[in-house]
Amino acid sequence: MLNSINTNTSAMIALQNLNSTASELAQTQTLINTGKKISSAKDNGAIWSMAKMQTSSADSLNSVKDSLQRGQSTIDVALAAGDTITSLLSTMKEKALAASDTSLNTASFNALKADFESLRDQITKAATNAKFNGVSLADGTTAKLAFLANSDGGTLTINAQTLSLTGLGLTATSTFTDAASAKTMIATITASLQTATNKLASLGTASTGLDTHLTFVGKLQDSLNAGVGNLVDADMAKASAKLQSLQTKQQLGVQALSIANQSPQSILSLFKG
Repeated sequence: MLNSINTNTSAMIALQNLNSTASELAQTQTLINTGKKISSAKDNGAIWSMAKMQTSSADSLNSVKDSLQRGQSTIDVALAAGDTITSLLSTMKEKALAASDTSLNTASFNALKADFESLRDQITKAATNAKFNGVSLADGTTAKLAFLANSDGGTLTINAQTLSLTGLGLTATSTFTDAASAKTMIATITASLQTATNKLASLGTASTGLDTHLTFVGKLQDSLNAGVGNLVDADMAKASAKLQSLQTKQQLGVQALSIANQSPQSILSLFKG
């Protein structure tokens, strides 16, 4: 090997190795700090791009979940109104049946009639007030509502079920004036009650559909996030072990450079008399 005071090959090699170790150490420290093996496009452009796209899809599903949950709430309000309305119809049927008794005196008949009409008016109030965020599936003002189903803007459509008097085959003047008309009203209310329960069953089925899809969206979002994690997340146990190794390697590299830098000094011994 050439003994030179101008060129120290050993020192240059030691310095190159030390710089390489320092670079690896910096990368490993960044990996540990971020928890990601790919934290920017320069780490791996293709994987980084893929992860960003999947993360965007997963994040957009939050809006889908919000929409579906809003749909659930809207249906729940309509169902609550429907429960009230079916109870009112059942009571109206009782009143009509009681009023069909020809042995009643006028005062008792009129009391039953007044109760019947009061219950009828409460149906209108229940249907009108069945709104969530200003929207109702029960008052007849909306034919259908569409809620987000996926991150591409697809929707799930829920058909409204009118639970107002007109939707149940009644009117704001539906009543009875004597025992005979009260008896006829029994069949009318029975039909209205059947209509109401059928419509509530449809809303219940729609609510179940939203529940099922909301569960699916949640699982899909979890799967997307897990997939992104598999692409970019770091193995922290492996990173910790590598950090310890590189720190030791760096210390040895410093010592090797120090030894290499002392080599030219040996030339001085050649000039001692």
